[in-house]
Formats: sequence, C-alpha cells, structure tokens
Amino acid sequence: MGRVTDVVKHLIIINVLMFVLPMIIWGDYGRRFLALYYPSYEEFAPFQFVTSLFMHGDVMHLLFNMYMLFFLGVMLETYWGAKKFLTYYLFCGIGASLISLIVDFFMLNYMGSIPSASWGASGSIFGLLMAAALIFPNREVSLILPPVTLKFKVLVPILMILELYLGASGIQTGIGHFAHLGGAVTGFIIIKYWQKNDTTNRWN
Repeated sequence: MGRVTDVVKHLIIINVLMFVLPMIIWGDYGRRFLALYYPSYEEFAPFQFVTSLFMHGDVMHLLFNMYMLFFLGVMLETYWGAKKFLTYYLFCGIGASLISLIVDFFMLNYMGSIPSASWGASGSIFGLLMAAALIFPNREVSLILPPVTLKFKVLVPILMILELYLGASGIQTGIGHFAHLGGAVTGFIIIKYWQKNDTTNRWN
C-alpha cells in the first residue's frame, strides 16, 4: 500500500473536523443534530443522510473507522480512481442508512423497538470491505485479535455472518449492525452493476 491517496486523505480530514468542530461550536448537541434520526422524529432532516456519514460517537469509533478507511481506501482508490471511489464510498454510506431505516421501520411497528439516532462511517467502511472481497479476494489480511491471517474472500463473509447474528440476536446493542450489512449489500449491488455494464475504465 502506497502513500495516502487524495480522496482518502480528504475524507479523513472531513471526518476529524466533523467530530471536533460541532462539539466546539454547539457542544454535544452539534453532533446529535447532524446524526440521522428516524423520519417520524421531529429532529429528522434530509441532510442527515449525508452529515451522519461523517459523525462518530466517540474517539475510538472515529479512530477505528479512519484506520479502516486508510487501509482499504488507498488500494481501492488506486484501483478505481478518485471519482469512482468517492461515488462508491458515499453511495454505500447512504445505502447503509436507508437499509437501517427500513429495519427500524419493522422493528418499530412489529417489535415495539424505539429507533435511536445513527452516525458513523461504518456503513461505507463495510462497503469497502465488500469491494475488497470482490476485487482482491485472495489478498491476505493479518488480524491482531485473533492473531490469524485470512484472505478477504474468507474474512468478509465471516464478518457479514457475525454482523447478522449480532443484529438479529440483540446481544450487542447500540451498534448499527444492520447499517453495516446495508453498506456491504449496497456495495455488492454497485460493483455487480459496474461489472455488468463494464464502466470501470470509463470512470478512471
């Protein structure tokens, strides 16, 4: 992996600024105002579909997502080019939010669960993971916990199954597991569409 690419660099800068500046200007209200709320809530605003992609709950949430953005984003932006990479990243994030809201609708109306505000780049990050599995399936990744080395084509399905289990079981609350899956599903659809229409070379 080479130097940080332009879009990845600017996305990291925007994420850091969006984490710091709203708190400086408005306090914690600033971050919550820019998060994504369920559409029936009075706090909901359409711009939150975009702003929520750059908000994070805490420093560790931000650092982990930015590390993953660097790790995955550099090789994908190098492969695709800046315009196509940015398009993919944003659409995965928005797709993750839409799928998360659909799940919230069913949880609210059939399970009595109250939707909470959502934020973070994780939907886009899971879209990048899906892209890595489809484009670089045999590239190996060394994990720290557990200390194993796996190929993307093995690692990503394991993560998807884990996210589905955690989301459906409710064991781990406060994390948008279905948003993560939504980003991956959106990424899968986008890449298959691009492959079918052979747009890769025209976007670079």
